[in-house]
Amino acid sequence: MAEVLDAAGVTERLATLDDGWSGDPTAIRRQVELPSFPAAITVVDRVAEVAEELDHHPDIDIRWRTLTFACATHSAGGVTAKDFGLAARIDEIVRTATG
Repeated sequence: MAEVLDAAGVTERLATLDDGWSGDPTAIRRQVELPSFPAAITVVDRVAEVAEELDHHPDIDIRWRTLTFACATHSAGGVTAKDFGLAARIDEIVRTATG
């Protein structure tokens, strides 16, 4: 089973991600605003493909063109290295979508 990171570990790894991520040992989160609703849904579709590839799925809240991603390894009971791998991939997708 993946090791749950403590608060210091989460804080240290947050520095490796794009701006906008925050969190604690229970979950890491990022909110992004896309130029349009269709652009937001395209990002969700791309994240879904990556999540399936990694067999690790974020919680996604869709509010018009604003997306909120929350990553936690539910089977481990908190944030693990897997969440930071997924978050980095989400960052790549968002960067591509927003230019």
